[in-house]
Parts: sequence; structure tokens; C-alpha cells
Amino acid sequence: MASEERILQAARFLHEAHRERAAYQPILDDFAPRDINEAYDIQEAFHELLKPERGAIVGYKVALTTTVMQQMVGFGHPASGAVFTSGVHHSPATINSSDYVHLGAECEIAVLLDQDLPASTAPYDRDSVAGAVSAVMPAFELIEDRGADYSNLFFLGVAADNSWNAGIVLGEPVIDWQGIDLVAATGNMTINGQPAGEGKGGDVLGHPLEALAWLANNLAERGQSLKKDMMVMTGSIVSTKFLNKGDEVGFVIDSLGEVRLTVA
Repeated sequence: MASEERILQAARFLHEAHRERAAYQPILDDFAPRDINEAYDIQEAFHELLKPERGAIVGYKVALTTTVMQQMVGFGHPASGAVFTSGVHHSPATINSSDYVHLGAECEIAVLLDQDLPASTAPYDRDSVAGAVSAVMPAFELIEDRGADYSNLFFLGVAADNSWNAGIVLGEPVIDWQGIDLVAATGNMTINGQPAGEGKGGDVLGHPLEALAWLANNLAERGQSLKKDMMVMTGSIVSTKFLNKGDEVGFVIDSLGEVRLTVA
């Protein structure tokens, strides 16, 4: 089968599965991604099928930026996915459980860009991306794994599946963030008032802006750029927690405030 046709078949497979809200099944072997580059090819084709339903791409998520998350899925380096217009919520948010097969939440530091990070000026590092960040905020990433079995997970297929991003919930932006120690900042998650996990900003590749630099470079390798006004989720500092109808979820992080969601 020609490579382009394999890519399109895989993208259609994912699109149909999400449209039908089907339980998770790996991409069929005939057109499963053979390496991470092919996984991103499939992801981009999948994005084109999703845009008419979910709107434009307004940001990105970076997955697996912490050891705890890499261990959870058994994959040893970061991956990215897109955030669409319809998936952006603001705290306090109410999320309908009926919109998901198996809803999870991850606790993150999100950044808002006020400058482009063009592919033409890559490679980037933490210092060179910092000047493009206008605000930092606590956030939830919403995860849709459709009930996947983590004991036998083929992560290239997950990457192709938009790295399972199903939206984000943003807290209030902190404009004067430059004096905040994002490495030491400690975040605590609660579900129904009970502790559900904690972590530090430094758990994300040593610094959340390292994740932003990684993303800018990864996109640049594919000829793509981060744009002004995009939001970037830098990776979860707490392992994914799966939610049930009625859950009240909070995430508070030092000097950045809190983000809250209710599952209705």
C-alpha cells in the first residue's frame, strides 16, 4: 500500500472511531505508524478531518514531559498534539461526561504566546522561547483515551490519535510571571476535596519552558511554526486521573493560582 494512502486510511480509522465514540482499538496493522514521523503524518491528516467539527488549531499540548507520565504509558520521550477552538474552556468549567468515552484530567502549566516562533529561526532553547511568552497559567488537559489498556499500549498509535487531547481548561493568566520560580512551584490536585496528586514545575523536562522549546523545535522539523496567541500545554506534573460524573476537580499551584472543573 502506498504511504500516502496508508496515512489517509489511518486518519479515517481514527476519525470514525471518535465520531462513533467507540472503545479504544489500536490502529490496524496494515496502516499503523511505523515510526514517530509517520505517526505525526497520520496526526496531521486526522487534524484535517477534525477541523470542520472542532474549529481551527489554537494551540498544542506536549505529552510525556515527566518521568511519571512516560512510565505510565511506556514511552521514553515527549510527543505533541493539537488543541482546537471548541476544546478551550475557562475555569471554573463544567464538562459533560456524556461527551467522552473515558475522561481523564492532567495538571499542567500552560503558556500563552504573544509572538510567533517561526520554523525559520529554529532551533530554540528555554531562553529564546521565554521572550515569546506573554502569560503563564494553571490548567487542566482533558484526556480521551476511550478506555485503552495501558498494559499493552502502542504509543505511536496514541501520538497519531492527537496524543489523546480532548480539550483544555485554563485558569487566570499571570502576566508578571518572570519572577516566579516555575521549577520550584508546587502543584496539588484534588478530586472531591481529597488529595489526588502533586508535582513541581521542574518535573517537566527540568523547566516548563524546556517543553515549549521542544515543541517549537519538533514542529520546525516538520516545517511548522508556533503562532502568536497560541496556547501551549507543557505537560502534566501529576499522573492522569480519570473522572466520573459528579466529580469536582481542582488544581492549585504556587504563585499561579488555581483551575477548577466539574464533571456533569
